[in-house]
This record gives sequence, C-alpha cells and structure tokens, in this order.
Amino acid sequence: MCPQANCPYTTYHTMSFFKNHTRRLGRRNAALKATGGGKTLSGELEKIIETSDPFNKKRINTELLSYLELHTRYVASLRNPSILDWDLVLAPEVAELDGLPSKDAGHDLDKLCVLKFNGGLGTSMGMTGAKSALVVKNGLTFLDLTIQQVKHLNKKYSVDVPLLLMTSLHTEQDTMQIITKYANQDIRITSFNQSRYPRLYSDTDLPLPQHAKDENRHWYPPGHGDLYASLQHSGLLEKLLREGKEYLFVSNSDNLGATVDPRILQHMIDTDAEFVMEVTNKTKADIKGGTLINYDGSLRLLELSQVDPQHLNDFQSVRKFGVFNTNNLWINLVALKRILGQGIMELDVVANTRPHHSGRSSVELETTAGSAIKFFERAQGVSVPRARYLPVKNCSDLLLMKSDIYDFIDGHAVVNPARAFDTAPVVKLGDSFKNIQEFQDRLRQIPRILDLDHLTISGDVHLGAYVTFRGTVIIVAKDGQRIDIPDGSTIENRLVSGNLINIEL
Repeated sequence: MCPQANCPYTTYHTMSFFKNHTRRLGRRNAALKATGGGKTLSGELEKIIETSDPFNKKRINTELLSYLELHTRYVASLRNPSILDWDLVLAPEVAELDGLPSKDAGHDLDKLCVLKFNGGLGTSMGMTGAKSALVVKNGLTFLDLTIQQVKHLNKKYSVDVPLLLMTSLHTEQDTMQIITKYANQDIRITSFNQSRYPRLYSDTDLPLPQHAKDENRHWYPPGHGDLYASLQHSGLLEKLLREGKEYLFVSNSDNLGATVDPRILQHMIDTDAEFVMEVTNKTKADIKGGTLINYDGSLRLLELSQVDPQHLNDFQSVRKFGVFNTNNLWINLVALKRILGQGIMELDVVANTRPHHSGRSSVELETTAGSAIKFFERAQGVSVPRARYLPVKNCSDLLLMKSDIYDFIDGHAVVNPARAFDTAPVVKLGDSFKNIQEFQDRLRQIPRILDLDHLTISGDVHLGAYVTFRGTVIIVAKDGQRIDIPDGSTIENRLVSGNLINIEL
C-alpha cells in the first residue's frame, strides 16, 4: 500500500487551489454550467475531497489535484492542439542489444530495482480480476513467474534487487493474495497503488463519483504513465534513493520475456543515459503500436492517436519506422527526482470513451510511461529480439504461452529447443475463444503445437486431450454447427470444416 495512506491528515489549502483552477478554466467552466446544472468539475472534485475520512484525505486530495491538472492540460490541448512538423519526424538511431558488450555487472545490479505494471484486469479476455493472477503453466501465475525471475537474478549475482508492483484499485487484493506466500522468502516485494481518478460523464464533463467512497466502477487507474507521480506521492522514490538504488527496470506484468539483461544496464551507465526504451522490429500485427522517433534532434514516443490522418501510411510503414515500443523501460531514478522537482513532466494525454451502465458514456484520461522519454537527457533506444516482448493480450497469446512452444527457466519464457524454428507460430482463435472461461471450457487440454506454423480456429469448436497440430491447421465451424476434435487426434496441414470435412492444405 502507499505509505502516505497511513499518514494522519494534515491541513491542505484545497479551497484556494480549486478556485484558482476554476478561474483558469474560464469559458470552459461557463459552458459546463449550462449542461451540468451550474456545476463545475473543480467544484465537484472539491466536494468529493470533503467527503473523505481523515485517514485518507491527504491521499485523495493529492490524487484529485493531480487529476485536475491533467484535465486542465487536456482541455488546453483541445483548444490549441500540438501539431507535429512531419518534416522533422525521423527514424531514430538505436543500439542493437546483441552488439552491446558483456561485462561483469554484479556490482551495478545492486543499484537496480525491478518494477512491474500490475494494474491491468485483462478485460480483453473477459477477466474481472488481475491478469497477473492468471495461471500460465504448472500452477504458476504471471506474478509467481516474475518472482522466480528476480529471485534467480539475486542468487546468480549475489545482489539484492527488490521487486516493486504498481497495482490499481482493481488488482490490489489479488496481488496481495499471491505475494503473501513469499513473505518469508529471500526476496523483497513492495506493492503500492497507483492513483485513482474519477470517470467523467462525456456530456457534462462532471465526475461520476459523488463521494470519496463511491464504488470502484466510478473510478479508474490512469494508465502506466501514472508511474512517476505514484512513485513520488507514495514516498517510494525517496526510499529507493536512500537505499542506494539508482536505476529502475520497468515492464508489463504479462510480458514474461522482459527479464533483467545486465548488458542494457551497463550500456545505460557507460553512456550516462537517463532513460532507455527497448524497441523491437515491427510485424503486421504491430503497425498500430507506438514507435520511437527522432523529432528535431530528440527522442520521443509517437502514438497512433497523435498522427495526422495524412501521415498514417508513413507511421504504419515498416520501412520508415521499423521498430515499436515494447514498454520495457530503464529509468535513472536520480534524474527522475530532478525532473519531478522541476515540475516539467507533462505527459501526453490520451482520452478514452467508455460505456456506462446508465446508457451515457464516460471519459477516462490516461498517460503512457514511454512518453516521458522526451524529458530525460541522453535518452536512448535499444533494439532487442522479439523474445524480450512476449505479451499476453488475448487468449490466442495465452494458448501459446501455455503450450509446449515455451519452456520456463527460472521464470523466464524461452522457446523450446526442440522446436525447429526460433519464432513462435501464428495462432488466431475466433470470438468463441475470446473469453477466458470459454477458452478453458473449449480446451480439454492445451494442444501440442511444437511443429505448428499457423493455427486458425473459428466457430463452435472443442478440442479433446492429447491433440497435436502440425504445419498449417484451419478449423472452421459454420453457424449452427459444432466441431469436436477427438482425444489423441493429430492434424497436419489440414482445413477442417462442417462435420469434420478434411481438406489437405
């Protein structure tokens, strides 16, 4: 939990701050009064703070002040959008991981800490709990495997690298249930909550919650860009610096390829880089992902939403921008403290519209961690193999991770050496497998796919136990039909459709 959540409440000058912001919003708030019954966002947030109990008032005050600042910047960006000069947008020069020298980094590893973004629910897979609590293999969850990775690192190099978990209001409970069993083991695990921001009604720009204790569905975690403020507000940044920790390796909790590589840390130290972003080569599936660019001589993260429609083809071109952001980030903590102290870290704001049970839509304002790269000095990109980017975004990815394609060595996912190719096969599961419960119900056992090149399954399909797929396999059940693949079946280079009609491919 956030250390400040346990601090007694002290007086804050909330009223004057919110009144100042009300004046700064000017005409914006005047317009909102017409649609919101005379209410303003700043006034409603102030009311929410006043409903909080003394134990949590300081934290809630800090979060809502930060939210109002974010919203103010968002409104300003709508009035005066920042337009990129496309002539200044260039592909960046990046170092190749395989070209970095290998050195004994044991001493410097003691200055490192590892952080996992652990606030995601896995809603794209129909989950309602923390994605990191999902069992991947042999009864081990994403979190269990991550802990194995850090324990192995500490043992191998005789160092003390702590593991930090940035949770959200949705994932804190699931996380604590898993990490409690490691309380007496030789690893330091610190869990802290990122901010909790209010959803706004799209039509009035007023908050859904009316009270600080309103149910969670009225609030949201504001993306992984909240990392920097949450480290500061929780007191963790200062604590880590006092312990002599100078570097932070950050990645997503569902990316089991993102382990500590001492070569990147050493490269960061040798070049005095304050920020390093790992990038990897694009495939067709990645053309919408954020890419690293050189903009007027400095590195930036460019997201699809920031690109003018006339330049979309350029942005998605593998020839011009051949790499994309893996969200594996290396951050100098001393530099982070300096930048936060200067108050200049204004991250790019992304607005997402979500449906609401009332029939009205709501807006969530988020930021991305990678967009901070432009505030750090001597920032760099390092191109890494695809093996360091193995996210599980859907059930197709999960099938791969659970299959015999991957072995887990000290928590690290590596391609099974018995596979003839270094890359994983392409797996595309249809909508019937989109939900995690449907996925589990339809697969009596994960199929053997060691010699698979491509798998597509669509429609009402069920797999028995000990099923083997090889080469290219396509299984399509038409509307109103059901296909059951019997136990022990081996299917190689086949199209299966209708009532088990087999066509050789």
